[in-house]
Parts: sequence; structure tokens; C-alpha cells
Amino acid sequence: MAGIERRKNPRVESLNLLSYVCLDENNRALDQGMGRTLNVSKGGILLEIYNPVDPAHTMVLAIGLKDNMVDIKGKVVHSRTDEDGKIKSGVQFIEMDKETLLTLEAYITEFEKQN
Repeated sequence: MAGIERRKNPRVESLNLLSYVCLDENNRALDQGMGRTLNVSKGGILLEIYNPVDPAHTMVLAIGLKDNMVDIKGKVVHSRTDEDGKIKSGVQFIEMDKETLLTLEAYITEFEKQN
């Protein structure tokens, strides 16, 4: 029996490099790292990173989408470690400006047309 789809937005499989900074509740930087996206939607991403992120912290993501770099704030909603020790974390977007949203929508639309 297939699981119930709970996502509001369709995701496209897409590998993009990213960097991130983890912020505490006072917006102080605690940690930073690099990773990549595995899939992306208007509401969130699945990313692959090498160090665990505390779900209580906010992530500021800098993601390369084709020729554009976007900055988006998000929260980890789930994580799991794969057999290679890489961490796959689902991140829900919680804050982005209008220009970033338009860039993200255009990227997803173009990607869907190609596939």
C-alpha cells in the first residue's frame, strides 16, 4: 500500500550545491557546512549533508540554482543517516523574499519542462 502524499508542492529531483549556516534562537551562528540538494520544491528541499543539524535551529541556505544563487531560511523537519554516513534532511522553507520565490518557481518550472 502506497503512503499518503502530504506535500503541498511537487518536488523535482535536482542536484545543486549549497552552503548553510545554523542559527540558534537568538540568530547567532553555531555551525556551517556544505552539501547538496537531492530534490527541491517551492516549500522545501531534501538535502544531503555530512554533520547533523539540531531541528531546534534555523538553517540559512545558499543554494546555486543554475545561474542564480538564492538565500532561504528553513527548518529541519526530518533526518536520517544513510549507509554511507551521509545525512539526508528534509528542510521546510520558512522565509524567503519575493525575488527568491520567483527564481525558485522559474527553476522548478524549467526543470519540469525538461523532464
